[in-house]
Amino acid sequence: MSLIIFTDLDGTLLNQEDYDYQPAIPMLEKFKQKGVPIIPVTSKTRAEVAQLREDIGLNDPYIVENGSGIFVPQEDRRFGISESTLENKYALQLLGCNYQEARAGLRQISADLGEDLRGFGDLSSTELQSLTGLPLEEVQLAQTREFTEPFITPKNIPTAKIEFTAAKYNFRVLVGDRFSHLIASSAGKGKAVNWLLKNYQALNPTDKVLTVGLGNSPNDLEMLESVDIPLVIASQKGVHPGLKDRGWEVPHSPGSQGWAEATAKIYKKFFS
Repeated sequence: MSLIIFTDLDGTLLNQEDYDYQPAIPMLEKFKQKGVPIIPVTSKTRAEVAQLREDIGLNDPYIVENGSGIFVPQEDRRFGISESTLENKYALQLLGCNYQEARAGLRQISADLGEDLRGFGDLSSTELQSLTGLPLEEVQLAQTREFTEPFITPKNIPTAKIEFTAAKYNFRVLVGDRFSHLIASSAGKGKAVNWLLKNYQALNPTDKVLTVGLGNSPNDLEMLESVDIPLVIASQKGVHPGLKDRGWEVPHSPGSQGWAEATAKIYKKFFS
């Protein structure tokens, strides 16, 4: 049997408040020694994740921009990259659209709604730094969009109306408190997870796979529903209302400490 772990980053592997991941390092090292893939599944960009993977020492595939792009290291043959496009040292499986198409889609939706939706491409680094609280260098990494366009969530338009309008143009909107994300209708965290699992099973048809997913918000719901063991990471304020009452396990500690506690239990059960 093989174990594969999919994890959100912000608020899950990384603390929501300070983005610290130090409490998770010992468990990450243990899984690495056992050859267990730790696969980030995030709204972050490739540039953001590449920096984090280098800092933490991850070398497994990763899923970016809400399931729009899947990057598999070229030397990693566990997940099958024959259908993918080779790009530098990685195979890229594109599930979504390119950034120019996402920007054009946001303009269409804005015109349809009669609302000036302001995306990352409309905001300066200084404006984004003020809105996100991130250091300038991290803001600039977040601006290196390839597949999706985050935009400031309008407070005067119902969520259902935004989603319905986006669907008319073959897009999905993942609505958040501060920012919403415009992604192609063909993309999604759950779809990306399932693509990787399908490819893994195609190459390893007799291998039984146990999958674990860790997330902290409704943006992770599709991913959590796609794995065998979904784990919900709370914030300092508690579990997100959108993930309550699902019967999924929640570790006692928030953020990266909670990630470490939850995965330590998985490790003990799987490798005992």
